[in-house]
Amino acid sequence: MVRDELVLLRASAESEATTLARDLESLFAASRDSNADDEHDPEGATIGFERAQLTALLAAARQRITEVDDALRRVDAGTYGICERCGHPIAADRLAARPFARHCITCA
Repeated sequence: MVRDELVLLRASAESEATTLARDLESLFAASRDSNADDEHDPEGATIGFERAQLTALLAAARQRITEVDDALRRVDAGTYGICERCGHPIAADRLAARPFARHCITCA
């Protein structure tokens, strides 16, 4: 059951990353095709902000994929739900909120 939830979470993060990467590429393409100067264009700050925001969201989605992959490896190894620092069980509430948690609340 935990594995299934993690697989769904990974698929969702992968879909999000794909969409964000496509949006970012579209934004880059639009910027290349335009002869606008971000520094002097009144929309430049907006374009720069959107580019930074998409880049940060894409990085977060890719990080989530990595974290879920690590959690899946822990499931396979039989160490899922065990704090990597102190060795105590990670509370169910914490795992429900953050299924890829590596540490218990105390060690986090």
